[in-house]
Amino acid sequence: MRALIQRVTSGKVSVEGKTVAEIGPGLVILLGIGRGDDEEQARFLAEKIANLRIFEDSTSKFNLSLVDVGGEAIVVSQFTLYGDARKGRRPSFSEAARPEVAAPLVEKFTGFLRAQGVPSQNGIFGAQMSVEIENDGPVTIWLEK
Repeated sequence: MRALIQRVTSGKVSVEGKTVAEIGPGLVILLGIGRGDDEEQARFLAEKIANLRIFEDSTSKFNLSLVDVGGEAIVVSQFTLYGDARKGRRPSFSEAARPEVAAPLVEKFTGFLRAQGVPSQNGIFGAQMSVEIENDGPVTIWLEK
């Protein structure tokens, strides 16, 4: 399981011109589910992300987590995080989980974030989404489990 997290002042996901998720300060999480990933990995990453100290305290040090600052999250399923472009010119996505496996794990991941106290929303699995991210910092972190 792979997550690319971006600290944002705001984020929004739209499908066919309609807003399906929108947050203020917090994180936009691009989440890739790989072959063999399971609920334990989703739980681990959700807990890690909710408590990762990437928000600044009063002395401008990264001492606060998403939970500490009361931030929100948008989770966007992104199989392209498993793109392998080492050979040829078209990435292979063979290491990404099949949709019937990935979709429930994305939902479980979001549920685990909520269980950590993080108000969380999702994009729409499999849809062509427009993702607006107003980076804060910018702070972008890559996590893998």
